[in-house]
Amino acid sequence: MEFIDEALDDYCCAHTTAESALLAKLNRDTHVNILQPRMLSGHFQGRLLSLLSKMIRPERILEIGTYTGYSALCMAEGLTENGKIITLDINAQLEDFVRDYISESDYASKVDYRICNAMEEIPQMDEQFDLVFIDADKLNYIHYYNLVFDKVKPGGYIFSDNVLWSGKVVQTEGKIDKDTQLLKEFNELIHQDERVENILLPIRDGIMIARKK
Repeated sequence: MEFIDEALDDYCCAHTTAESALLAKLNRDTHVNILQPRMLSGHFQGRLLSLLSKMIRPERILEIGTYTGYSALCMAEGLTENGKIITLDINAQLEDFVRDYISESDYASKVDYRICNAMEEIPQMDEQFDLVFIDADKLNYIHYYNLVFDKVKPGGYIFSDNVLWSGKVVQTEGKIDKDTQLLKEFNELIHQDERVENILLPIRDGIMIARKK
């Protein structure tokens, strides 16, 4: 679902800092060779993630859902000198593809890419995070949020992608599918959570930003 006029969207993208040569290559390669390329953050959202990371200057980032590594490399741009991003994904079929791009980047030493089940991996982590990005299976968004919350520093951030779900969250007619219903519950959970302040941005498929008080 397009949330703004296509010409206006093109104008915004044209007046946004370009992605790096490596990210542009990753963008193209994902669209040509990988299934479901719509899952890629892409140029516009990638620049947003980069700028937000540079504002926050995180020492530790946790990403749940790597896909082809585009968003991880964007957020890595804002890490402190000794910073690290841990990015988790369950899809071992993409591992070689992702590792090749990580190794080509300027942030290879700062990216800890793990093939694992995030629901099992996160409870074992002895880390405190400045920024968490949830961008994995929608059915577990609430579980991920609850799992990471105590691992987020006060003043830290939790970003959640795809929370508008192609506009289905405001659907009033017809049967509501399970993903849509769970995302509606997730959005309401965060909005009612007095431990955070939040804003839902209608960028691409929706990004929920929650700041832990």
